[in-house]
Amino acid sequence: MNSTAPGTPEPGVDPADPRTVVVRYVDAVARGDLETVRASFAADATWTYPGDVPLTGVYRGRDTIVDEFLLGAGVLFAPGGAPAVTLTNVIADGGQVVAEWTSKGLAATGRVYDNTCLGVFTVADGLITSVREYADTQHVERSLFGGPQPG
Repeated sequence: MNSTAPGTPEPGVDPADPRTVVVRYVDAVARGDLETVRASFAADATWTYPGDVPLTGVYRGRDTIVDEFLLGAGVLFAPGGAPAVTLTNVIADGGQVVAEWTSKGLAATGRVYDNTCLGVFTVADGLITSVREYADTQHVERSLFGGPQPG
C-alpha cells in the first residue's frame, strides 16, 4: 500500500517534473484541493478555453484562472452535483504535457454534464505556465447553459 499523500510524488520522482506537476494538478482538482490547484500555476499563467460559450476566452494570471475560470465554472453545477474529474491519459515531452480527463456531474440546469476534455499544458520550473483546453463545447452549451438538446 502506498503511504504517500495524494498529490505527493513517489520517492525519487522530481516534484518539478512536468508530467508530475500536471498529474498532481488534475488529482488536486479531483479532490477539491484548492490550495494545491492554486499552487500549481505560475503567477502569470494563461488558460485558453475554446468555442463560443460564456466560458470562452483567455484567462490571464493564476488568480484569474482559479477564481474566475475554475471556481466560476463550479457555480454552473447543482448543489452536490460538482463534476467528478478522472485523469485518463497523460503524454509528456519535455515541458509540454497533454492530459485527457473526464468530467461528470449534474449541471444547475438539471442536465447531466459528461465531457471528455484535453489540455495541452506547458510547465516551467515546476509550475504550469499555460493551458490550452479542448472540450465538446456544444455539450457545454447544452448541459451547463441550457442550450437546445440535439434532436
